[in-house]
Amino acid sequence: MSYVTGKTIRELREKRKFTQKELAEKLNLSDKTISKWETGKGLPDIGVIDDLSKALGISIGELLTGEYRENEFCITLNHPMEKNHYISFIAYVTSDHVELAKLYPEQGISVRFRKKGHGHIYAYCNRHGMFERRV
Repeated sequence: MSYVTGKTIRELREKRKFTQKELAEKLNLSDKTISKWETGKGLPDIGVIDDLSKALGISIGELLTGEYRENEFCITLNHPMEKNHYISFIAYVTSDHVELAKLYPEQGISVRFRKKGHGHIYAYCNRHGMFERRV
C-alpha cells in the first residue's frame, strides 16, 4: 500500500462507472482535483480520505493499502522516514484490543494487523502529530 495512489483511485472510480466529474461532485471537489490525483500530480488530503473511501464503496484500509485481505489490515504508507521526519508508530485499537507497531527512521512503512473488529488505526508523525481513521 503506497498511501493512496492515483492508479488505485482511477481503477476504483472506473469499476463503479463514475466519471471524474461524478466522483468530484460526491466529494464537493473539482474534476481537475480528481484528474490531478489520478495522474500522480497530487494526493488527497488526509481529511478527504474517509469521504473518498465511502464514495468508492471500500474501507479506508482498502483504499490506503490498495489491497485487502479478509482477516487482515495491510497498511503501507508513502511518507518520509528520515531522522527528523518519520512515522513513529501505527496502532490498531478496538474496544478491547490494542496492537502497536513501532517504526524507526530509514525503514519502510508496512504493517499488518489481524482484524479484531471495528476500531481505529492511528499513525503518529513526529512533525505533524496523530492521524486517525476508523476501520
